[in-house]
Amino acid sequence: MSLEDEVVLADIEVAGRLLTDSIARDSRFASCDLQDALDAARFSSHPYSAPPKEWPPFVDVINSRELPPVLIERYNAAGGQGTALCGIFPEIRRAWATVDDTLFLWRFDKWDGQCPEYSGEEQAICAVGLVKTKPGVFIEAIQHLIVLATPVELVLLGVCCSGNGAGGDPFMELTLQPLPQYTIPTDGVTMTCITHTDSGRIFLGGRDGHLYELIYTTGNGWQSRCRKVCHTGGLGNLLSRWVVPNSLKFGAVDAIVEVVVDEERHILYTRTQESKLQMFDLGKNGEGAPKKVAEESRVGEQRDARGRSGGNRAAARATKANIVSIAPISSVESKWLHLAATTSDGRRIYLSTSTSTGSSMTGVNGSSGAGGQKPSVLRVVMTRPAPSVGVVGGMGAFGSSPLGVRAQSEGGFVIKAEAAHCSSGVLVLSDASPATQSRLVVATRDLTGPGSSPAGNMTIGGQGSASRSMRSLREMVTILGVEGRALAIADVLPPPELAAAVEFSVCEPGSLAASGQVHSEEMVRARRLWARGELATQHVLPRRRSMVLSTMGLMELAFNRPVDLLQKLLESNSLRSVLEDFFQRYGASEAAAMCLLLAARLTSDDENIVPGAIADRAAEAFEDPRLVGIPQMQGGGAATSGLSSGGGFNMGQVVQEAEPVFSGAHDGLCLAAARLLRCVWELPVMDVRKDAGAESNGDGGIISCRLPVEAMQALEDKIRSLEQFLRSRRNQRRGHYGRVMGVGDMSAYGDRHASPFGVDGFARGEIPSRSPMMITYETPQPRAARATLPGSTNKRQRLPHKELSPAELAAMEVRGMECIRRLLRRSGEALRLLQLLQQHHVGRLAQGLDPGQRRQLAQLTFHQLVCSGEGEQIATRLVAALMEYYVAPDGRGTVDDVSRKLRDGCPSYYNESDYQFYQAVESLERAAGSSDAEERDRLAKEALELLSRVPETADLLSVCQRFEDIRFYEAVVELPLRKARAVDPSEDAFNGSIEEGRRQAALAARRQCYDVVTNALRSLKGQATGEMGSTKVSFSGSAPGARLLLDEAARESYIRQIVQLSVRWPDNAFHECLYQTMIELGLTQELLDLGGPDLVTFLQSAGNYQTTKASQVTGGTFKSPMPSTAPNSSRLRQPISGEQAKYLELLSRLYVHRRQHAQAAHVLLRLAERRQPEGASEITLEQRYEYLSNAVLQARSGSRAPGGLGLSSELSDSGLMELLEGKLAVLRFQVKIKEALERVASGGSGEEGGNAPMEEDGFPFSRAFTGAFADESRAYAAREKSEELSTELKSITQLYNDYACRFELWEICLEILHFSNYSGDAENSVMRETWTRLLDQALAVGGVGEACSVVRRVGPLLYPGDGGSLPLHTICLHLETAAHDKMRAGTEVVADEDIPRALLAACKGAAEPVQRNYDRVLASGAILPKPSLRLRILRSVLTVMREWAMAVLSTGTGSGVAGGSMLFGGAAQALNNQGMRDRLASTANRYMTEVRRIALPPGDVEPVLHGFRELEEILQG
Repeated sequence: MSLEDEVVLADIEVAGRLLTDSIARDSRFASCDLQDALDAARFSSHPYSAPPKEWPPFVDVINSRELPPVLIERYNAAGGQGTALCGIFPEIRRAWATVDDTLFLWRFDKWDGQCPEYSGEEQAICAVGLVKTKPGVFIEAIQHLIVLATPVELVLLGVCCSGNGAGGDPFMELTLQPLPQYTIPTDGVTMTCITHTDSGRIFLGGRDGHLYELIYTTGNGWQSRCRKVCHTGGLGNLLSRWVVPNSLKFGAVDAIVEVVVDEERHILYTRTQESKLQMFDLGKNGEGAPKKVAEESRVGEQRDARGRSGGNRAAARATKANIVSIAPISSVESKWLHLAATTSDGRRIYLSTSTSTGSSMTGVNGSSGAGGQKPSVLRVVMTRPAPSVGVVGGMGAFGSSPLGVRAQSEGGFVIKAEAAHCSSGVLVLSDASPATQSRLVVATRDLTGPGSSPAGNMTIGGQGSASRSMRSLREMVTILGVEGRALAIADVLPPPELAAAVEFSVCEPGSLAASGQVHSEEMVRARRLWARGELATQHVLPRRRSMVLSTMGLMELAFNRPVDLLQKLLESNSLRSVLEDFFQRYGASEAAAMCLLLAARLTSDDENIVPGAIADRAAEAFEDPRLVGIPQMQGGGAATSGLSSGGGFNMGQVVQEAEPVFSGAHDGLCLAAARLLRCVWELPVMDVRKDAGAESNGDGGIISCRLPVEAMQALEDKIRSLEQFLRSRRNQRRGHYGRVMGVGDMSAYGDRHASPFGVDGFARGEIPSRSPMMITYETPQPRAARATLPGSTNKRQRLPHKELSPAELAAMEVRGMECIRRLLRRSGEALRLLQLLQQHHVGRLAQGLDPGQRRQLAQLTFHQLVCSGEGEQIATRLVAALMEYYVAPDGRGTVDDVSRKLRDGCPSYYNESDYQFYQAVESLERAAGSSDAEERDRLAKEALELLSRVPETADLLSVCQRFEDIRFYEAVVELPLRKARAVDPSEDAFNGSIEEGRRQAALAARRQCYDVVTNALRSLKGQATGEMGSTKVSFSGSAPGARLLLDEAARESYIRQIVQLSVRWPDNAFHECLYQTMIELGLTQELLDLGGPDLVTFLQSAGNYQTTKASQVTGGTFKSPMPSTAPNSSRLRQPISGEQAKYLELLSRLYVHRRQHAQAAHVLLRLAERRQPEGASEITLEQRYEYLSNAVLQARSGSRAPGGLGLSSELSDSGLMELLEGKLAVLRFQVKIKEALERVASGGSGEEGGNAPMEEDGFPFSRAFTGAFADESRAYAAREKSEELSTELKSITQLYNDYACRFELWEICLEILHFSNYSGDAENSVMRETWTRLLDQALAVGGVGEACSVVRRVGPLLYPGDGGSLPLHTICLHLETAAHDKMRAGTEVVADEDIPRALLAACKGAAEPVQRNYDRVLASGAILPKPSLRLRILRSVLTVMREWAMAVLSTGTGSGVAGGSMLFGGAAQALNNQGMRDRLASTANRYMTEVRRIALPPGDVEPVLHGFRELEEILQG
């Protein structure tokens, strides 16, 4: 292992020791037992406090909901005289209520509009309970049961909860399933309360004062499925129940009103109406029959066993109060306090079931009682006075007001608790003492003030007083108003999956979760988590919530964690004094740790997401020296103030030298890291499941990771989030890192050896610097308060400097924070490595280890894995086994599958590179001194071989210069390229998925190596062009007189040798530098001759050239010119500058040089279509036309070449030609439109072919443009569009939509539609609409005559097409209607033959399609209401028929007819002449019938009729 690696490991070891100390201190603070806190609070005069005025509330009312309307309606219908009960079932997220014999259930966390009810009983319901089902009794869907108790029977209902899919709400749907076979009579006993155990046992409390159990089974055979057992009554009770009637029992009965079960200790408690408490032992595993152990009937009257009642005499003289609630105390909260009873006056009485006291008792390990002892007594240990609610409203202007213990007779503020809920540090009382409105009194753990944090700021006083102050139980009291009377209070449980993950994340070594004994009961698990305290769980557990059910509705309370309070303060932009008060109360270290949680967003969840602005403010607060303090030198005398707690001088105090005390930011970082890693730090990373007969030393058994993969992933994410935040501050030189920039070398906390580039890894970038400012970093001392912690010592290691300047202290602190950051990074990588090993079955990988290594692996802790060399060796061996698994002959894949994941986790720390490097230098010296060419080459090759083994250590500038001196260019090329690979082994330079800065740094490091080769080329080229004659190059000192002469041919040979060697090396990034250098040096011909296969890729990239796939452009098929939602591929191309165009021209030359004409055509097409960057000189349309013409020539050359285009082109021969010719056609359209727009912009007439086809001159619609675009705005728009057409090639869609349509160039629109074979709709509405607009435009300019001219001119260009380009039916009807209207209006005279002859001209003389479309017009209903229009159309038909008849007759005689039209397609030659005459005669006869039907005067109809008759006679004669 090299020195650099040892330094890295040393830094992590230092941080590991610091983390161990921080975990120990935090654990000692968090492990304070509730009894110790209560005992310390007896000496405090202010056990309660009110929330500070300027702070956010400690308790939020986040939601209030009314009772379901159906429940209110049913209750009102009963007139308030029936039996009504209510409560909350947290396990199924439902509240419940009963009205007489009906049960109602509804969601308490949200109102979904559902309130199912059950009313299957005839008697009034007197008790309701929710219990877990026993395994194997019911179907899997029934996970819970509802027990309904009536005066006559007990009923079980199955509860089925279902969600809305994976990851959804599992309690969305609830169904009640009646179980008629699970109903038993009560035997006259009215049940008052129901509870259950985690195993599914059901216990009931009777009004007769007895404890019952409801036992149910599957009911096999003759056995009953359900039965009731009384556990407190003997034979006498049975006889009295059946023999003596209830009416004859005159004694008062103390009914049981509450039954609770302590799942951890397997103890059952009952509370009676007269406040009598009973305790029952359920056995070792909670499955035994309840055995009554103790009973206490005077709990409310007794004073605690310490002889005090909360330190107040008045409270001790208080009268007896009833107990309103009892709750078991989690073993996490206390080891020897087991039950908390809340009285009606607000006091809390803590009881124990064991006679033992003190901290000698240990955890519960699954047995009854405390410390493994069975419960034997039920005794009062401590009494907590009631909160003094009367002082809450009298707070000062700022800060919290202490609420002292006030006697009830002194202030008159007497609490009358109707309901109470005491659970894991939270007390909620329903106080009915106010006369006007009920209120809630909420007491939560007050974590502010001195001693609340293990690193808090406090003056060191006496050991006893400081320790007592730290452990004293202080609570914050919040008063909330509530509508109606609060009837039930319950906790809202976190989701089961979250609770399971969090239980692992906060468990400690030796706890139940750590030893594999976890509780499946949600309530028990939640209370154990809450009992650990908010400071220890706020980074993983969301804020706690409770539900309060009153007579008016539901109220949801949320208890803000300290980090929530800080977040709200930052969100509200509070005064700086408020933020300073927060840091002062919680302590700088604890507050700084909260800032880290917000800055790294470790507290973000679905309910509370930390915004980026809040994270930035939290980071600023974490780095604000006015809030977190600055590192200081403390000491030089006694370690304390010199005065003992008693006021005298402490003669025994040790006098210390000055030592540094770091700021709260440093200690807060330690605290945050300690709480993240506490759950895994000292635990073994592996678990060994022993085989039969295996030894316990780890040799036998199956090895697997102890930590679940999901939990490791969650923990890794949080650790990496914190480390990434610290790394970002370091990289940005912000905060603490920025303040030490001017102190010596910044690498004092960074790298010992400068990394070749800024790779943030352990191998290089994490190595600390050897700067003189580097200070030995010992385990930092805590702030002054830590000296008073139990177990701490006053002895400290001396620092190498007695006095340090503030700048040196700051640098030392940053150095320590950097070590912690590295530890976090290392821990995240260790977790990732464990996950990867577990995914590949670590037990199988461990089979390759020897027995000693297996033992070490079985005993390896996470601390050792991260910080020790032993752990590093075991990890490296496991990684080697994993790599062997992949690369073995029977491997399961390739190394690439896992190499990237293992790159950071398994680095190599040592090599022999330095030794081999100097051996190579010696060989080079000998080669330089040798005059024998063969010997020189042999030594050079030997040196090259040695250096190739250690390329990362080679000094390229000196070594390659030596090789260049002896003209051994093979090494000049190979060594730099090998080093380029070594400095970037993971090829980050080519990985686009990593951080851009990291990729650019890797690329820059590679280019430094590439420059050595390119400089050799520049040197040879410079010798050839810069100096005249030969050049002399001297050897090293061993041969001072030796010279080598280079002539022109030799230089040319060496240049070609370097290029050939370079091209062979598989490094595309280097090839780019090589090609770029050759182009700069003018070596284009050598480049074309010797360029590698990636030269094409380089030129394409340098020229911003993207090839298009054949699926994007199909030969000869253009996209529809109509608007489309698909993006235009041409618009996605980046602009190409003039410099890039040069690369593309060189690329086209390369393709031609390699006889790849089709590719050359594609490149030329790209040049023609390119867009210019802003500010660059524009390319003209003439230049684009030249590029396209050359592309056509190359395509034709490719088609004539052997093999054609099929070898390398994406398009076929005809496809490419059609594509390029189509591009030329589109370019012609663009030129036409541009010229037309220029005439419009200049205000001219628009003549000379603006709207005419390319074969014709003249712009026929000048008057239309004059009327539509004569104004200045139109001219300006036309000028802008004309300029746009000059900048780049437009697609046919753009030309159509943005230019031709916009400026009403309808003729061009029709040509574009016809050219693109547009078929966008089945009815051809676009083409018909365009023709209509063109005809309307012509009618507006020159009437029907002009329209007929347009038809004559445009029609032949579009005929025959695909039948849709020339909609004769639309044209015919439009023209005939216009002519009819103008004739009737007298505005224009239109001859009968004008329109039909225009249509015949459009169809190139074909009469049949014209006649067929006239038939369609006559058959349509559009002209029926107009007989005159119908007559006009028949006149036009007569003209068409005459033309057709003349063509037929002329064909029959063998001579043409002057002025007649030619039949299209040679159809006449294919028909029999006589048959055609008969057909035409029949058609003429049909038209005569149509003429006779027209209701017009005979004078109008007779000429047309006569014409058809005459035509018929000619055809028949």
